[in-house]
Amino acid sequence: MSRKATITQKEIVNAAFKITRKEGFEQITSRKLAAAAGCSTQPIFRIYENMDALKKDVYDKAAEYYESYYNDYEKSHEVPFVDLGLAYIGFAQKYPHLFRLLFISEQGPESKSMYDLVNGSSENVVKEINKAAAKGATNAQQLFMQMWIFIHGAGCMAATGDYDLDKETSVAMLESAYKAFSL
Repeated sequence: MSRKATITQKEIVNAAFKITRKEGFEQITSRKLAAAAGCSTQPIFRIYENMDALKKDVYDKAAEYYESYYNDYEKSHEVPFVDLGLAYIGFAQKYPHLFRLLFISEQGPESKSMYDLVNGSSENVVKEINKAAAKGATNAQQLFMQMWIFIHGAGCMAATGDYDLDKETSVAMLESAYKAFSL
């Protein structure tokens, strides 16, 4: 008699993450997930009581994925918040479904705030605020909020396919916004 293959929670999360990245979390069904994970639906229901519990794990994996994406993103601009904005917009363009899950859709009370997601464990936002202060910004935190509203809007446009600016134009736009908000 052959031993029955077992599937782990990690394998289920990885399969759900792949579906989310490609199609969006809302497209996950137990059958589609089982097919992607290579199992029946029974192990999924044994491990997860409901889709909300699975969504929390997929959300956490997506948050780690964003942090890794940001950390690996080349940062080469002197103007504060430009690299932060380029990475955020780039993530939205490349992974619109993950962007929606992390930054647009409503999450439960255990989820991270948008600020915490972007700040990450390396304190990315704090570094940019300090960079702005070092460059003479009188209220660097308020400047961040103004830039963030601008950057988030561009990210949302990118996630819906309405942002078609190239990197050079995006840099010029972000630098121009920084300059305007600095007045």
